Amino acid sequence: MDKHYSADYLRMLRNQIPIDAVISDLLNLELRCDHEILRFRCPLCQNFHTATNHNTNLARCFDCGKNFNPIDLVMTVANCGFLDAVKFLKDGLNPK
Repeated sequence: MDKHYSADYLRMLRNQIPIDAVISDLLNLELRCDHEILRFRCPLCQNFHTATNHNTNLARCFDCGKNFNPIDLVMTVANCGFLDAVKFLKDGLNPK
């Protein structure tokens, strides 16, 4: 496993992998579509009072108040550390 990633590479993972794709395609979280807003089950509080912001590439749970970027979300759902979450996203970008 890589032990170091450049700041540019981490920024790319954070900003250019669409948060909706991380939620629906990579993590397969339970979804609800509500008036064209993607709602997902929050991995912390299990509620659906959530939304994503395409301008910031963040997901938010309004019940527990947590914001997630793609790396944070993988760390939370997979219960893994930072390096494992980055590897998961890297592998998701480059499936074998």
